[in-house]
Formats: sequence, C-alpha cells, structure tokens
Amino acid sequence: MYDIVVIGGGIVGLATALRLKEQKPSLKLLLLEKENGVARHQTGHNSGVIHSGLYYKPGSLKATNCIRGYQMLIDFCNREGVPYDLCGKVVVATSEEQRPLLRNLYERGMQNGLVNNRMISQAEIKEIEPHVNGLEGIWVPYTGIIDYTAVSEKYADCLRKLEGEIRFGQKVTDIKNRNTHSEVVTANGSVFETRLVVNCAGLYSDKIAQLTQAENIKVQIIPFRGEYYKIRPEKHHLVRNLIYPVPDPNFPFLGVHFTRMIEGGVEAGPNAVFAFKREGYKKTDINFPELLEALAWPGFRKVAAKYWRTGMGEYYRSFSKAAFTKALQELIPEIESTDLIPGGAGVRAQACDYDGGLLDDFSIIENKGAINVCNAPSPAATSSLSIGQTVSERVLARI
Repeated sequence: MYDIVVIGGGIVGLATALRLKEQKPSLKLLLLEKENGVARHQTGHNSGVIHSGLYYKPGSLKATNCIRGYQMLIDFCNREGVPYDLCGKVVVATSEEQRPLLRNLYERGMQNGLVNNRMISQAEIKEIEPHVNGLEGIWVPYTGIIDYTAVSEKYADCLRKLEGEIRFGQKVTDIKNRNTHSEVVTANGSVFETRLVVNCAGLYSDKIAQLTQAENIKVQIIPFRGEYYKIRPEKHHLVRNLIYPVPDPNFPFLGVHFTRMIEGGVEAGPNAVFAFKREGYKKTDINFPELLEALAWPGFRKVAAKYWRTGMGEYYRSFSKAAFTKALQELIPEIESTDLIPGGAGVRAQACDYDGGLLDDFSIIENKGAINVCNAPSPAATSSLSIGQTVSERVLARI
C-alpha cells in the first residue's frame, strides 16, 4: 500500500512528488508515467521560457504560483547546477491600438511585483533589439531561458535520492475507489493500492479525474497545437534574446514570438491550432474518437463559434509559410520566408468548461480519493515547484 500515487511524469507531477517527499520523507510514494521517460509531452515540447508573471491576473493561482515558482526554480537550478539564462525580453506594441493594451500589461506586471520592468521608447527598443519594429515596449529583465526536460530529469534524480519510486511504461486505465483506499490499474495489468491519488496527467488529466469519480469535473481538455519554425543560423543576429507581441486579451495565447534557446539557435512561433488528437504533434495526426469527443463538447462548440475567425487565421498560418512570415514581420520586418526552417511542435492541454470558457487559471479539483490538477498550461513549467507545493499542502492536510 502506497501513501500517494502520482499519475504523470511531466514537470508538474515530478515537482509535486518531490515537494511531498521533501516535506514528509516517510511517505511511501510512487509516480506512474505511461511513456518510457520523463517530460515526453507538454514539458518536453515547450519553448523553454522562464516566465516572470507579467501576464496573469493579480491574485490568481497563475500569478501567485508563477511568481513564487519563479524564485523556487531559480534557487533549485542554482543548487543543482541546471543551466539557465535570465536574458530578459521585450514586449512590443506595433500599432497605436496596442499602446493601451501594452500599458495595461505593464500595470499588471507592477501589481504582480515586477518592479524592475520598465516602459521603453522606440529608440530604447532599438538599443535592446536593433532589428525590431515597435512604437513602444516593455523591458522585462526577469524573463529567462532554460531546458525544462533537463529540469524534469533533475527533479526525478532528486526524487529517487529521497526514495521516491518512479515507474515508466505504466499507462493508467482504471481507478477503483474502495472505502479506505484506491486501486490504480495500468494497461499491463499492474494494480497499485494507495491512500490518495494525485492526478497530474496533463493532456489526459480530465480522463483520469473521471476515473477518480470526481462528479464535479465539468471541464474537458481541448488540445491546441503550437507549431514552431527555427531561424536559419545566418539570421540569428536578428534576435538577441526574446521578442513578444502584445497578446490579444480575448485569446489565451501569447501570439507568435521569437525565442533564443538555451542550447543555441532561435525559434519563431508558436501559432495555436485545434489539434485532432490530444498528442497530435503533426498536422496529419488524427484520433477520431478524441476528435469527435472534443467536437461534441458544448463548451468547445461555443468557443469555436466565438473565435472562428481567429481560429481560421491560425489554421491559415499553419499551412501557409508566407502568412506565418507576415505575422513575424510585424515584429522583425527583415525576416523572410527563406529564413524559416520547419521546427517542432507542442500541444497545450487547455481546459474548456461546459459553458464555453477557456479556463485562464490553474484548476485543482479535490474529491474523496484524489487531488486532480485539471488545468495547468503555461506558465506551469516555471511554476512547477510552487504548484507542487500547493498540491502537497493539500495532500498533507489529508493524510
């Protein structure tokens, strides 16, 4: 009998397991992951940005966990020797209409305690990023770059040193709720008894939550693929660090941007297109049962009706390199289609409620036998140790 079974070997599951063992080393803890290694999905396919907490509503779980998690992540990397670079970023208004949105963003950052941010003029933008087109901007010195797969592997190493157990190739297919415990069943026939389940299953977190008989799960994960291009080496000089547009306040994505990578090179993207499979990293990836399930969800149909113009634009950019280039040229006019090399893609697990709301905040839902992390998109990687702390406090209050 385990005290805790954590489902999911992404960065949030690993951080949660690690924080639990650090706070109560006597816990008998098992982490189950269906793949043969850690960070194989959302964690291993993101852009590797250390987020500052600029974008998030003050007082929200995203804001509080990002700001606390940011410092916890930096401290962890310093202690464990994980490389990172706090290189800073510029957020740029490219039209007069974006100036008020930019200033609102600056005020939000100040409310979240980012007192070293500063508004910068067109000339100051050019000093930081000489090739960027912008009327006005925000300089965010807190932002950095990192390899979150390397962070996850280090979390796993630290967890094992504390005698936390990790088992790979264990896809959870059922959870049987007994009076005093739960039985977690995996595809290979293994059964693990536990006092409490912690669900950090990312793209399948809603499915696992349903297995825990969480009747109040009124959200469904809708997968959105984000596709990237790499900038060919001869044009790396166009991007010194990170360059972001002013985000659309009505859409929970940040828009295409330029990111210098910790291992070298520069990425451009991502867009945000509805994926036809929860782990659909390619345009050709389709899982018909998952696709039909998403299309049948009333909330998603409402989202599609509300954002269909934006969605069609994202699909057009997905299939048109020229359209993708045009979006990037708003930030760097010198970038050309020939400078872009197809890169990777990630899939964001975006929770959508029954009424058509794309959940903006992290969502943690408890029931008798489980604690379910049901919405943890960006900045979950930056926030991972803080989310882990939040979940572990709830766990320790119950066992």
